[in-house]
Amino acid sequence: MFVPLTVPDFLDRAETVYGARIGIVDEPAQPAPGQGSPTYSEIADLARRQAARLDELGIETGERVAIVSHNSSRLLTSFFGVSGWGRVLVPINFRLRPDEVRYIVEDSGARVLYVDPELADSLGEIDCEHKFVLGSDADLYAAAGSLPRSWEPDESATATINYTSGTTARPKGVQITHRNIWVNAVTFGLHATISDRDVYLHTLPMFHANGWGMPFAMTGVGARHIVLRKIDGAEILRRVRDHGVTVMCAAPAVAAAVLEAAQTWEGEIPGRDRVRIIMAGAPPPTKTVARVEQELGWEFIQIYGLTETSPLLTVNRSRAEWDDLDPEDRAAALTRAGAPALGVRLQVEESEEGAGEVLARSNVVMEGYWGRPGESETALADGWFHTGDGGAVGDDGYLTIADRKKDVIITGGENVSSIEVEDCLFSHPAVAEVAVIAVPSEKWGETIKALVVLTPGTEASNATEADLIAWCKQRLAGYKAPTSVEFRDELARTATGKLQKFKLRAPYWGRRGRQVN
Repeated sequence: MFVPLTVPDFLDRAETVYGARIGIVDEPAQPAPGQGSPTYSEIADLARRQAARLDELGIETGERVAIVSHNSSRLLTSFFGVSGWGRVLVPINFRLRPDEVRYIVEDSGARVLYVDPELADSLGEIDCEHKFVLGSDADLYAAAGSLPRSWEPDESATATINYTSGTTARPKGVQITHRNIWVNAVTFGLHATISDRDVYLHTLPMFHANGWGMPFAMTGVGARHIVLRKIDGAEILRRVRDHGVTVMCAAPAVAAAVLEAAQTWEGEIPGRDRVRIIMAGAPPPTKTVARVEQELGWEFIQIYGLTETSPLLTVNRSRAEWDDLDPEDRAAALTRAGAPALGVRLQVEESEEGAGEVLARSNVVMEGYWGRPGESETALADGWFHTGDGGAVGDDGYLTIADRKKDVIITGGENVSSIEVEDCLFSHPAVAEVAVIAVPSEKWGETIKALVVLTPGTEASNATEADLIAWCKQRLAGYKAPTSVEFRDELARTATGKLQKFKLRAPYWGRRGRQVN
Protein backbone atom coordinates (compact mmCIF):
# COMPACT_ATOMS: atom_id res chain seq x y z
CA MET A 1 0.00 0.00 0.00
CA PHE A 2 1.25 3.45 -0.89
CA VAL A 3 -0.17 6.49 0.92
CA PRO A 4 1.34 9.86 -0.05
CA LEU A 5 3.11 11.76 2.73
CA THR A 6 1.57 15.23 2.70
CA VAL A 7 1.18 18.34 4.85
CA PRO A 8 -2.52 17.75 5.74
CA ASP A 9 -1.60 14.58 7.66
CA PHE A 10 -0.40 16.61 10.66
CA LEU A 11 -3.50 18.75 11.11
CA ASP A 12 -5.85 15.88 10.24
CA ARG A 13 -4.42 13.86 13.13
CA ALA A 14 -4.55 16.83 15.52
CA GLU A 15 -8.22 17.45 14.68
CA THR A 16 -9.11 13.77 15.01
CA VAL A 17 -7.29 13.05 18.26
CA TYR A 18 -7.04 16.45 19.97
CA GLY A 19 -9.89 18.42 18.43
CA ALA A 20 -11.12 19.94 21.70
CA ARG A 21 -7.60 20.84 22.88
CA ILE A 22 -6.26 24.40 22.54
CA GLY A 23 -3.77 24.22 19.68
CA ILE A 24 -2.46 27.78 19.45
CA VAL A 25 -2.17 30.64 21.91
CA ASP A 26 -1.82 33.63 19.60
CA GLU A 27 0.41 36.62 20.30
CA PRO A 28 -1.71 39.08 22.34
CA ALA A 29 0.40 42.15 21.50
CA GLN A 30 0.01 42.74 17.76
CA PRO A 31 -1.29 45.60 15.61
CA ALA A 32 -4.44 43.73 14.55
CA PRO A 33 -6.70 41.58 16.72
CA GLY A 34 -5.20 38.14 17.22
CA GLN A 35 -7.05 34.85 16.96
CA GLY A 36 -7.01 34.13 20.69
CA SER A 37 -6.66 30.47 21.62
CA PRO A 38 -8.31 28.31 18.95
CA THR A 39 -8.70 24.58 19.44
CA TYR A 40 -7.35 22.13 16.91
CA SER A 41 -10.87 21.66 15.52
CA GLU A 42 -11.14 25.42 15.05
CA ILE A 43 -7.69 25.59 13.45
CA ALA A 44 -8.67 22.86 10.99
CA ASP A 45 -11.86 24.78 10.17
CA LEU A 46 -9.85 27.96 9.54
CA ALA A 47 -7.47 26.05 7.25
CA ARG A 48 -10.42 24.69 5.22
CA ARG A 49 -11.96 28.16 4.99
CA GLN A 50 -8.65 29.64 3.85
CA ALA A 51 -8.38 27.03 1.10
CA ALA A 52 -11.99 27.72 0.12
CA ARG A 53 -11.22 31.44 -0.09
CA LEU A 54 -8.35 30.67 -2.46
CA ASP A 55 -10.83 28.64 -4.51
CA GLU A 56 -13.04 31.75 -4.70
CA LEU A 57 -10.06 33.79 -5.94
CA GLY A 58 -9.37 31.26 -8.69
CA ILE A 59 -6.00 30.17 -7.29
CA GLU A 60 -5.27 26.78 -8.79
CA THR A 61 -3.22 23.81 -7.60
CA GLY A 62 0.50 24.60 -7.79
CA GLU A 63 0.05 28.38 -7.81
CA ARG A 64 1.97 30.45 -5.29
CA VAL A 65 0.64 32.34 -2.27
CA ALA A 66 3.15 34.64 -0.55
CA ILE A 67 2.98 35.79 3.06
CA VAL A 68 5.11 38.38 4.88
CA SER A 69 4.35 38.15 8.57
CA HIS A 70 5.77 38.12 12.04
CA ASN A 71 4.92 34.99 13.99
CA SER A 72 1.15 34.70 14.31
CA SER A 73 -1.66 32.19 14.40
CA ARG A 74 -2.66 33.26 10.88
CA LEU A 75 0.81 32.48 9.54
CA LEU A 76 0.91 29.09 11.29
CA THR A 77 -2.55 28.18 9.97
CA SER A 78 -1.51 29.22 6.44
CA PHE A 79 0.97 26.35 6.24
CA PHE A 80 -2.09 24.10 6.20
CA GLY A 81 -4.66 26.37 4.54
CA VAL A 82 -2.39 26.99 1.55
CA SER A 83 -0.14 23.93 1.16
CA GLY A 84 -2.75 21.52 2.51
CA TRP A 85 -4.86 21.88 -0.65
CA GLY A 86 -2.09 21.80 -3.23
CA ARG A 87 -1.05 25.43 -3.48
CA VAL A 88 2.49 26.59 -2.73
CA LEU A 89 3.16 28.82 0.28
CA VAL A 90 5.98 31.36 -0.04
CA PRO A 91 6.89 32.54 3.51
CA ILE A 92 8.95 35.76 3.24
CA ASN A 93 11.37 37.22 5.78
CA PHE A 94 9.61 40.22 7.32
CA ARG A 95 12.99 41.90 7.95
CA LEU A 96 13.67 42.35 4.24
CA ARG A 97 13.48 45.72 2.51
CA PRO A 98 10.45 46.39 0.27
CA ASP A 99 12.49 45.97 -2.93
CA GLU A 100 13.70 42.58 -1.71
CA VAL A 101 10.15 41.49 -0.90
CA ARG A 102 9.02 42.71 -4.31
CA TYR A 103 11.69 40.61 -6.00
CA ILE A 104 10.55 37.45 -4.20
CA VAL A 105 6.86 38.06 -4.96
CA GLU A 106 7.67 38.61 -8.63
CA ASP A 107 10.23 35.80 -8.91
CA SER A 108 7.87 33.25 -7.35
CA GLY A 109 4.98 34.41 -9.51
CA ALA A 110 2.73 34.68 -6.46
CA ARG A 111 -0.87 35.64 -7.30
CA VAL A 112 -1.77 36.28 -3.64
CA LEU A 113 0.17 38.31 -1.07
CA TYR A 114 -0.72 38.43 2.62
CA VAL A 115 0.97 41.25 4.57
CA ASP A 116 1.39 41.75 8.31
CA PRO A 117 -0.43 44.93 9.43
CA GLU A 118 2.80 46.34 10.84
CA LEU A 119 4.26 46.19 7.32
CA ALA A 120 1.21 47.43 5.42
CA ASP A 121 2.62 50.93 4.88
CA SER A 122 6.22 49.98 4.08
CA LEU A 123 5.07 47.31 1.61
CA GLY A 124 2.25 49.41 0.22
CA GLU A 125 3.94 49.92 -3.15
CA ILE A 126 4.25 46.20 -3.88
CA ASP A 127 1.73 45.05 -6.43
CA CYS A 128 0.11 41.62 -6.50
CA GLU A 129 -3.06 40.40 -8.17
CA HIS A 130 -4.68 39.73 -4.77
CA LYS A 131 -3.19 41.57 -1.79
CA PHE A 132 -4.57 41.47 1.74
CA VAL A 133 -3.52 42.81 5.13
CA LEU A 134 -3.65 40.12 7.79
CA GLY A 135 -6.20 40.85 10.47
CA SER A 136 -9.30 41.17 8.31
CA ASP A 137 -10.44 37.56 8.35
CA ALA A 138 -13.07 38.23 5.71
CA ASP A 139 -10.15 38.55 3.27
CA LEU A 140 -8.33 35.48 4.53
CA TYR A 141 -11.21 33.03 5.02
CA ALA A 142 -14.39 32.04 3.20
CA ALA A 143 -17.68 32.09 5.07
CA ALA A 144 -18.14 29.82 8.07
CA GLY A 145 -18.83 26.25 7.04
CA SER A 146 -17.24 26.65 3.59
CA LEU A 147 -15.42 23.62 2.26
CA PRO A 148 -12.60 23.72 -0.31
CA ARG A 149 -12.34 21.72 -3.49
CA SER A 150 -10.62 18.40 -2.90
CA TRP A 151 -6.95 17.95 -3.79
CA GLU A 152 -5.46 14.64 -4.90
CA PRO A 153 -2.51 14.21 -2.48
CA ASP A 154 0.89 14.27 -4.20
CA GLU A 155 3.95 13.92 -1.97
CA SER A 156 6.26 15.01 -4.81
CA ALA A 157 4.44 18.32 -5.28
CA THR A 158 6.10 21.51 -4.09
CA ALA A 159 4.54 22.60 -0.78
CA THR A 160 6.60 25.72 -0.04
CA ILE A 161 9.20 27.91 -1.71
CA ASN A 162 11.59 29.36 0.84
CA TYR A 163 13.99 32.05 -0.29
CA THR A 164 17.52 31.98 1.02
CA SER A 165 20.61 34.12 0.58
CA GLY A 166 23.42 32.31 -1.17
CA THR A 167 26.35 32.91 -3.45
CA THR A 168 24.47 35.43 -5.58
CA ALA A 169 23.16 38.87 -4.72
CA ARG A 170 19.61 37.73 -5.41
CA PRO A 171 17.97 35.14 -3.14
CA LYS A 172 17.08 31.73 -4.54
CA GLY A 173 13.74 30.02 -4.06
CA VAL A 174 14.14 26.58 -2.49
CA GLN A 175 11.40 24.15 -3.54
CA ILE A 176 10.42 22.00 -0.57
CA THR A 177 8.06 19.12 -1.33
CA HIS A 178 5.36 17.57 0.83
CA ARG A 179 7.60 14.53 1.25
CA ASN A 180 10.51 16.76 2.36
CA ILE A 181 8.32 18.44 4.97
CA TRP A 182 6.81 15.17 6.23
CA VAL A 183 10.12 13.33 6.64
CA ASN A 184 11.83 16.35 8.22
CA ALA A 185 9.02 16.95 10.72
CA VAL A 186 8.73 13.33 11.81
CA THR A 187 12.50 12.86 12.03
CA PHE A 188 12.98 16.08 13.96
CA GLY A 189 10.17 15.13 16.31
CA LEU A 190 11.77 11.75 16.93
CA HIS A 191 15.18 13.22 17.79
CA ALA A 192 13.66 15.96 19.98
CA THR A 193 11.35 13.38 21.66
CA ILE A 194 8.25 15.55 21.32
CA SER A 195 4.83 14.42 22.56
CA ASP A 196 1.33 15.67 23.28
CA ARG A 197 2.59 16.84 26.68
CA ASP A 198 4.87 19.43 25.09
CA VAL A 199 4.27 23.17 24.91
CA TYR A 200 6.21 24.79 22.08
CA LEU A 201 7.27 28.44 22.13
CA HIS A 202 7.80 29.97 18.68
CA THR A 203 10.98 31.92 19.37
CA LEU A 204 12.11 30.96 15.86
CA PRO A 205 10.52 32.94 12.99
CA MET A 206 8.07 30.64 11.21
CA PHE A 207 9.23 31.93 7.82
CA HIS A 208 12.72 30.55 8.53
CA ALA A 209 12.84 27.15 6.77
CA ASN A 210 9.17 26.70 7.76
CA GLY A 211 10.06 27.12 11.42
CA TRP A 212 12.48 24.19 10.92
CA GLY A 213 9.41 21.97 10.54
CA MET A 214 8.11 22.40 14.09
CA PRO A 215 4.75 23.88 13.02
CA PHE A 216 4.04 20.48 11.43
CA ALA A 217 5.68 18.19 13.99
CA MET A 218 4.11 19.84 17.04
CA THR A 219 0.70 19.93 15.38
CA GLY A 220 0.92 16.24 14.50
CA VAL A 221 1.44 15.22 18.14
CA GLY A 222 -1.17 17.64 19.48
CA ALA A 223 1.28 19.86 21.35
CA ARG A 224 0.30 23.44 22.20
CA HIS A 225 1.85 26.28 20.16
CA ILE A 226 2.67 29.53 21.99
CA VAL A 227 3.16 32.34 19.49
CA LEU A 228 5.86 34.93 20.22
CA ARG A 229 5.89 37.88 17.85
CA LYS A 230 9.13 39.62 18.85
CA ILE A 231 12.20 38.41 20.71
CA ASP A 232 12.75 39.71 24.23
CA GLY A 233 14.70 37.70 26.82
CA ALA A 234 12.51 38.59 29.79
CA GLU A 235 9.33 37.96 27.81
CA ILE A 236 10.60 34.51 26.83
CA LEU A 237 11.11 33.70 30.51
CA ARG A 238 7.61 34.96 31.29
CA ARG A 239 6.06 32.80 28.56
CA VAL A 240 8.00 29.77 29.82
CA ARG A 241 6.63 30.43 33.31
CA ASP A 242 3.04 31.30 32.35
CA HIS A 243 2.45 28.62 29.71
CA GLY A 244 4.60 25.75 30.96
CA VAL A 245 6.80 25.84 27.85
CA THR A 246 8.94 22.74 27.33
CA VAL A 247 10.55 23.25 23.89
CA MET A 248 11.80 26.11 21.74
CA CYS A 249 14.04 26.50 18.70
CA ALA A 250 16.32 29.49 18.42
CA ALA A 251 19.42 31.15 17.03
CA PRO A 252 22.32 31.74 19.48
CA ALA A 253 21.32 35.41 19.86
CA VAL A 254 18.08 34.28 21.52
CA ALA A 255 19.98 32.27 24.12
CA ALA A 256 22.16 35.31 24.76
CA ALA A 257 19.05 37.46 25.31
CA VAL A 258 17.57 34.94 27.75
CA LEU A 259 20.83 34.59 29.68
CA GLU A 260 21.06 38.36 29.97
CA ALA A 261 17.46 38.63 31.20
CA ALA A 262 18.08 35.84 33.70
CA GLN A 263 20.65 38.02 35.48
CA THR A 264 17.90 40.33 36.76
CA TRP A 265 15.06 37.79 36.95
CA GLU A 266 13.42 37.65 40.36
CA GLY A 267 12.92 34.16 41.74
CA GLU A 268 13.79 30.79 40.29
CA ILE A 269 14.44 30.59 36.55
CA PRO A 270 11.33 29.02 34.98
CA GLY A 271 11.58 25.79 33.05
CA ARG A 272 14.53 24.34 34.97
CA ASP A 273 14.93 20.61 34.21
CA ARG A 274 12.03 20.91 31.77
CA VAL A 275 12.90 23.08 28.76
CA ARG A 276 14.81 21.84 25.72
CA ILE A 277 16.29 24.67 23.66
CA ILE A 278 17.27 23.58 20.15
CA MET A 279 19.81 25.78 18.38
CA ALA A 280 21.18 26.14 14.88
CA GLY A 281 22.48 28.82 12.56
CA ALA A 282 25.89 29.09 14.15
CA PRO A 283 26.92 27.12 17.23
CA PRO A 284 27.39 29.34 20.27
CA PRO A 285 30.65 29.37 22.24
CA THR A 286 31.22 26.51 24.67
CA LYS A 287 30.78 28.99 27.53
CA THR A 288 27.26 29.85 26.34
CA VAL A 289 26.25 26.18 26.13
CA ALA A 290 27.52 25.60 29.66
CA ARG A 291 25.64 28.67 30.93
CA VAL A 292 22.37 27.52 29.34
CA GLU A 293 22.61 24.18 31.14
CA GLN A 294 23.94 25.51 34.45
CA GLU A 295 22.32 28.93 34.90
CA LEU A 296 18.99 28.22 33.21
CA GLY A 297 18.87 24.49 33.88
CA TRP A 298 17.65 23.94 30.29
CA GLU A 299 18.76 21.11 28.04
CA PHE A 300 20.81 22.32 25.08
CA ILE A 301 20.42 20.54 21.72
CA GLN A 302 22.39 21.49 18.62
CA ILE A 303 21.26 20.80 15.07
CA TYR A 304 22.76 21.55 11.66
CA GLY A 305 21.01 21.97 8.35
CA LEU A 306 20.08 24.32 5.56
CA THR A 307 16.91 25.65 4.00
CA GLU A 308 17.71 23.33 1.09
CA THR A 309 17.48 20.33 3.44
CA SER A 310 14.15 21.21 5.12
CA PRO A 311 16.45 21.76 7.25
CA LEU A 312 17.52 18.87 9.52
CA LEU A 313 20.76 17.04 8.67
CA THR A 314 22.45 16.42 12.02
CA VAL A 315 21.53 16.36 15.71
CA ASN A 316 23.78 16.79 18.71
CA ARG A 317 22.07 15.92 21.98
CA SER A 318 23.74 14.92 25.22
CA ARG A 319 24.00 11.14 25.46
CA ALA A 320 24.49 8.64 28.26
CA GLU A 321 28.21 8.32 27.53
CA TRP A 322 28.66 12.00 28.40
CA ASP A 323 26.86 11.95 31.75
CA ASP A 324 30.10 11.82 33.75
CA LEU A 325 31.83 14.61 31.82
CA ASP A 326 32.31 17.91 33.61
CA PRO A 327 30.02 20.70 32.31
CA GLU A 328 32.69 22.37 30.17
CA ASP A 329 33.69 19.13 28.43
CA ARG A 330 30.08 18.20 27.79
CA ALA A 331 29.42 21.70 26.44
CA ALA A 332 32.41 21.38 24.11
CA ALA A 333 31.04 18.08 22.79
CA LEU A 334 27.68 19.75 22.15
CA THR A 335 29.12 22.55 19.99
CA ARG A 336 29.80 20.13 17.15
CA ALA A 337 27.19 20.05 14.40
CA GLY A 338 26.17 16.55 15.45
CA ALA A 339 25.55 13.05 14.17
CA PRO A 340 23.48 12.40 11.04
CA ALA A 341 19.74 12.43 11.65
CA LEU A 342 17.85 9.27 10.82
CA GLY A 343 17.87 8.74 7.06
CA VAL A 344 20.72 11.18 6.38
CA ARG A 345 23.98 10.14 4.74
CA LEU A 346 27.00 12.45 4.88
CA GLN A 347 30.36 12.44 3.19
CA VAL A 348 33.14 15.01 2.90
CA GLU A 349 34.60 15.82 -0.48
CA GLU A 350 38.38 16.03 -0.38
CA SER A 351 39.90 19.48 -0.82
CA GLU A 352 43.43 20.79 -1.14
CA GLU A 353 42.45 24.10 0.45
CA GLY A 354 41.03 23.94 3.97
CA ALA A 355 38.19 21.66 5.01
CA GLY A 356 36.48 19.50 2.41
CA GLU A 357 32.91 20.27 1.41
CA VAL A 358 30.14 18.46 3.28
CA LEU A 359 27.78 16.52 1.00
CA ALA A 360 24.42 15.07 2.05
CA ARG A 361 21.83 12.57 0.79
CA SER A 362 18.38 12.35 2.34
CA ASN A 363 14.64 12.49 1.72
CA VAL A 364 14.73 16.02 3.16
CA VAL A 365 16.86 17.45 0.32
CA MET A 366 15.01 19.99 -1.82
CA GLU A 367 13.51 19.37 -5.23
CA GLY A 368 15.59 22.24 -6.64
CA TYR A 369 15.85 26.01 -6.93
CA TRP A 370 12.76 27.68 -8.35
CA GLY A 371 13.37 28.69 -11.97
CA ARG A 372 17.11 27.95 -11.79
CA PRO A 373 17.77 24.57 -13.39
CA GLY A 374 21.49 25.22 -13.81
CA GLU A 375 22.05 26.07 -10.15
CA SER A 376 19.85 23.13 -9.12
CA GLU A 377 21.97 20.76 -11.18
CA THR A 378 25.17 22.11 -9.64
CA ALA A 379 23.84 21.89 -6.07
CA LEU A 380 22.60 18.31 -6.60
CA ALA A 381 25.48 17.05 -8.73
CA ASP A 382 26.20 13.30 -8.63
CA GLY A 383 23.17 12.60 -6.45
CA TRP A 384 24.49 14.53 -3.44
CA PHE A 385 23.50 17.93 -2.10
CA HIS A 386 26.55 20.19 -1.93
CA THR A 387 26.13 22.18 1.29
CA GLY A 388 28.83 24.77 0.63
CA ASP A 389 30.15 24.16 4.16
CA GLY A 390 33.57 22.77 4.87
CA GLY A 391 33.92 20.20 7.61
CA ALA A 392 35.03 16.82 8.82
CA VAL A 393 33.32 13.71 10.15
CA GLY A 394 35.00 12.09 13.14
CA ASP A 395 35.39 8.40 13.86
CA ASP A 396 32.26 8.60 16.02
CA GLY A 397 30.21 9.86 13.05
CA TYR A 398 29.87 13.39 14.41
CA LEU A 399 30.19 16.28 11.96
CA THR A 400 32.16 19.42 12.73
CA ILE A 401 31.72 22.46 10.50
CA ALA A 402 35.02 24.29 10.06
CA ASP A 403 34.57 26.65 7.12
CA ARG A 404 32.10 27.95 4.55
CA LYS A 405 32.87 27.40 0.91
CA LYS A 406 29.90 29.57 -0.03
CA ASP A 407 30.06 33.30 0.53
CA VAL A 408 27.41 33.14 3.25
CA ILE A 409 27.57 34.65 6.72
CA ILE A 410 25.13 33.46 9.39
CA THR A 411 24.50 36.25 11.87
CA GLY A 412 21.82 35.94 14.53
CA GLY A 413 20.39 32.98 12.62
CA GLU A 414 19.97 34.95 9.38
CA ASN A 415 21.85 34.04 6.19
CA VAL A 416 23.61 36.98 4.52
CA SER A 417 25.24 36.83 1.10
CA SER A 418 28.65 38.51 1.41
CA ILE A 419 28.52 39.15 -2.33
CA GLU A 420 25.32 41.17 -1.89
CA VAL A 421 26.98 43.33 0.78
CA GLU A 422 30.09 43.72 -1.38
CA ASP A 423 27.96 44.83 -4.33
CA CYS A 424 26.31 47.44 -2.13
CA LEU A 425 29.65 48.79 -0.88
CA PHE A 426 31.06 48.82 -4.41
CA SER A 427 28.29 51.21 -5.37
CA HIS A 428 29.79 53.82 -3.02
CA PRO A 429 32.00 56.16 -5.09
CA ALA A 430 34.83 56.05 -2.54
CA VAL A 431 35.20 52.24 -2.55
CA ALA A 432 37.77 50.73 -4.92
CA GLU A 433 37.98 47.20 -3.47
CA VAL A 434 36.06 45.34 -0.79
CA ALA A 435 35.91 41.92 0.83
CA VAL A 436 33.14 41.07 3.26
CA ILE A 437 33.87 38.35 5.80
CA ALA A 438 32.46 36.79 8.95
CA VAL A 439 34.14 37.44 12.28
CA PRO A 440 33.21 35.82 15.62
CA SER A 441 30.66 37.47 17.91
CA GLU A 442 29.60 36.42 21.39
CA LYS A 443 26.07 37.78 20.83
CA TRP A 444 25.35 36.95 17.18
CA GLY A 445 27.58 33.91 16.61
CA GLU A 446 29.08 35.66 13.60
CA THR A 447 28.96 39.27 12.53
CA ILE A 448 29.81 41.09 9.30
CA LYS A 449 33.10 42.90 8.71
CA ALA A 450 34.01 44.78 5.54
CA LEU A 451 37.64 45.13 4.49
CA VAL A 452 37.77 48.20 2.24
CA VAL A 453 40.32 49.82 -0.06
CA LEU A 454 39.37 53.41 -0.89
CA THR A 455 39.73 54.93 -4.36
CA PRO A 456 42.96 56.90 -4.84
CA GLY A 457 42.71 60.48 -3.62
CA THR A 458 39.75 59.83 -1.32
CA GLU A 459 40.03 61.62 1.98
CA ALA A 460 39.39 59.36 4.95
CA SER A 461 36.97 61.94 6.33
CA ASN A 462 34.82 61.54 3.20
CA ALA A 463 34.28 57.80 3.71
CA THR A 464 34.33 56.87 7.38
CA GLU A 465 33.33 53.55 8.91
CA ALA A 466 30.01 55.09 9.99
CA ASP A 467 29.43 56.47 6.47
CA LEU A 468 29.84 53.08 4.81
CA ILE A 469 27.69 51.26 7.38
CA ALA A 470 24.94 53.88 6.92
CA TRP A 471 25.26 53.50 3.11
CA CYS A 472 24.49 49.79 3.45
CA LYS A 473 21.63 50.28 5.90
CA GLN A 474 19.95 52.63 3.44
CA ARG A 475 20.11 50.01 0.68
CA LEU A 476 19.88 46.63 2.42
CA ALA A 477 17.89 45.02 5.19
CA GLY A 478 19.43 46.24 8.44
CA TYR A 479 20.80 42.86 9.51
CA LYS A 480 22.84 42.67 6.27
CA ALA A 481 24.87 45.83 6.99
CA PRO A 482 28.45 45.44 8.29
CA THR A 483 28.91 46.01 11.99
CA SER A 484 32.51 47.10 11.39
CA VAL A 485 34.66 48.39 8.52
CA GLU A 486 38.44 48.11 8.35
CA PHE A 487 40.37 50.14 5.82
CA ARG A 488 43.29 48.54 3.99
CA ASP A 489 45.88 49.76 1.51
CA GLU A 490 45.38 46.57 -0.47
CA LEU A 491 43.69 43.18 -0.32
CA ALA A 492 45.97 40.20 -0.82
CA ARG A 493 45.10 38.14 -3.89
CA THR A 494 46.37 35.04 -5.64
CA ALA A 495 48.40 35.25 -8.85
CA THR A 496 45.13 34.99 -10.78
CA GLY A 497 43.60 37.89 -8.85
CA LYS A 498 41.35 35.80 -6.64
CA LEU A 499 40.63 36.77 -3.05
CA GLN A 500 41.23 33.94 -0.58
CA LYS A 501 38.71 34.74 2.10
CA PHE A 502 39.81 31.97 4.43
CA LYS A 503 43.15 33.80 4.69
CA LEU A 504 41.44 37.16 5.21
CA ARG A 505 39.32 35.64 7.99
CA ALA A 506 42.19 33.82 9.73
CA PRO A 507 43.52 36.71 11.89
CA TYR A 508 40.10 37.33 13.41
CA TRP A 509 39.51 33.70 14.35
CA GLY A 510 42.82 33.29 16.18
CA ARG A 511 43.62 29.77 17.28
CA ARG A 512 40.11 28.43 16.83
CA GLY A 513 39.99 25.20 14.91
CA ARG A 514 37.36 26.52 12.55
CA GLN A 515 36.35 29.75 10.83
CA VAL A 516 32.65 29.59 11.63
CA ASN A 517 30.97 30.23 14.96
